[in-house]
Amino acid sequence: MGFEGLADRVARVREEIARRQAAAGRAHPVTLVAVTKGYGTEAVEAAWRAGLGIVGENRVQEALAKQDALPTCPVEWHLIGALQRNKARHVVGRFGLIHSVDRISLAEELDRRVPDDARQAVLVQVNCSGESQKGGVAPDALPGLLDGIRALPRLIVRGLMTMAALEEDPEAARPAFRRLRELRDAMTDRGFDLPELSMGMSGDFPVAVEEGATMVRLGTVLFGERTA
Repeated sequence: MGFEGLADRVARVREEIARRQAAAGRAHPVTLVAVTKGYGTEAVEAAWRAGLGIVGENRVQEALAKQDALPTCPVEWHLIGALQRNKARHVVGRFGLIHSVDRISLAEELDRRVPDDARQAVLVQVNCSGESQKGGVAPDALPGLLDGIRALPRLIVRGLMTMAALEEDPEAARPAFRRLRELRDAMTDRGFDLPELSMGMSGDFPVAVEEGATMVRLGTVLFGERTA
């Protein structure tokens, strides 16, 4: 699958999102995050030409190298992969949104690295699938983590993120997505403003949209199989 047909694939994805939202009685905007991990800088440029203004990267060093190689490409960069504390100094100010904050020690390190006159937007990653190999705060620990981050002056929590278990049947992801939405609603009742729900990837984004996703992270369905 080449990049020449990307605009058509984007249009089909948007049509599928509209169908799924209509079926679920939802109408809020859904942002497409074009996941360019493993595709090279040409995928970033193709995404921009196809009308995708947000690019997501999993690996810090790969993302920074692409940013440096594309200084005039006006996309917004999101970090969607796991982040270690020792990489915090490299990502602050380089990404419009960090999707994967899942512990207070990481949040504190990010906050420490943000200049006093700036703010860093983040999402809190929640482990809604119960898989030990996945990152994310446990659902029952989410209130405490949100309370801790709220005390950090230079971080702004925009919402929640989750990754469902990888299954052939997209319906298997529904409980995780529904759980994240329910957690967001419960936290909203506790006074947290969490407008964003980042959930759903190429294989299961239609289900995520039905369950209330505001951001979907798409790579393969847009760009084809990865080479790295």
